[in-house]
Amino acid sequence: MKFETLKWVGGTDGCLELIDQRRLPGELVHLQCRTPDQLYDAICTLAVRGAPAIGVAAAYGVCIAMQTAPREMTAALAHLHAAAGYLARSRPTAVNLFWALDRMKAVGRRFASDNTVADSTALSDALLLEAHAVCQEDKDMCKAIGVHGQTIIKEGAGILTHCNAGALATAGQGTALSPMYEAHASGRRFCVYVDETRPLLQGARLTAWELTQAGIDTTLICDNMAAVLMKQGKISAIITGADRIAANGDAANKIGTFGLSILAAHHGIPFYIAAPSSTFDPGVASGDDIPIEERAADEVTGAADRRTAPQGIKVYNPAFDVTDATHITAIITEKGIIEKPNAERIARRLHDA
Repeated sequence: MKFETLKWVGGTDGCLELIDQRRLPGELVHLQCRTPDQLYDAICTLAVRGAPAIGVAAAYGVCIAMQTAPREMTAALAHLHAAAGYLARSRPTAVNLFWALDRMKAVGRRFASDNTVADSTALSDALLLEAHAVCQEDKDMCKAIGVHGQTIIKEGAGILTHCNAGALATAGQGTALSPMYEAHASGRRFCVYVDETRPLLQGARLTAWELTQAGIDTTLICDNMAAVLMKQGKISAIITGADRIAANGDAANKIGTFGLSILAAHHGIPFYIAAPSSTFDPGVASGDDIPIEERAADEVTGAADRRTAPQGIKVYNPAFDVTDATHITAIITEKGIIEKPNAERIARRLHDA
């Protein structure tokens, strides 16, 4: 990729540098987070977004917090857990956030059981190494998802995607977009239709920007145009990402994804989810148990700083919906493709791999 969505700058006293996605596509601006509060705000306001990227950012957020930790080990460990708890409240749906923070807390538990460590310096060093590992693993998982998933993109295909599950949503080259990047690199010719993705236009602002930067044939459509394209036979497959996948394969993704799965089933079009193993939540039996974030009304009542709805109107603004596993043709992971996903197939694939 020609850009890095996020990166750590410096050593344990460094900072997290992010592309400020609120400013795209008009400006490519980098934001430096030097305090947990700055990162919390960046996650809440979608300066950084996408389940894998949020997880990586949160891991580095713990490292930022440790810069002001007490040197005494017991107090430092309490500081670590408080920081992780604070960052965990930034967004409720994307499970990668909690997965990454659990990994950082596990480092703390190892140090808590070692009575030979006198102060928090070694703990901070170990936490930064773990955050780097989380970041590198995400890059590797994205690449592997692309390698596995590119096989479903045939010469001359028309692919529909929703929201942004590309490099801007990860530390690597993305999840849903990764198969497209791999197919494009192999010389395959195909086109991608990008839903604008109301209300915050992540498709129009981010995915369309990413794909055109990569030289991929891209067409932007309004969300309500997808059904017509399917009826016209222009869509060969749909590939989206996911923010949390339940044990049975139900997948939470950006609002509007569920509707696309219904349309795909009606038109006989394969519907794929692309996500790393860190997005699976075995502790959640089905999509009914996935918490759905509801966001502010002003995201719906206006656009581009201009109000488009009457004052006082009631607004319902869930950020995500849940697609039933029965509507998912396959889930593309770094460990392979899970056809007709259900609890048994998912557990077997993730365990065997």
